[in-house]
Amino acid sequence: MTRHRRLLQQVRTLGRYPSEDEAGRVLDTVLALLGSQLTAEDRCDLAAVLPERSRVLFAAQIPLPEPVTAPAFVEAVADALGTSLTSARWDVSTVLTALGDLAGHHLTSRILDHLPRGWALLFGRAEFTTAA
Repeated sequence: MTRHRRLLQQVRTLGRYPSEDEAGRVLDTVLALLGSQLTAEDRCDLAAVLPERSRVLFAAQIPLPEPVTAPAFVEAVADALGTSLTSARWDVSTVLTALGDLAGHHLTSRILDHLPRGWALLFGRAEFTTAA
């Protein structure tokens, strides 16, 4: 089984998608939009662990000067997939959880350090705050 196929199967299983085509559509959409959110070393390091097909899609996106908030990202996915915000949140969390598994704890933590607050939950992680 190819690396892309394994990633696709993980997304399909985590998201409980009825078909590989549906899982692939969600994976491709989230990857394309995520490609515009990451810059510099985080972008290169994540691209390096992605299967080639996913890497090409991710790397083809032009990074924004500043990443958007987690809710804005979910909204962009909802618009791209033509679905509700609730469904899009599920789709985003499914793909980002799979990517977090693929990238490993250290790289995922580093990526989260460079994204606005609120993204950790989309990666299936708790987000801790410091007491004032």
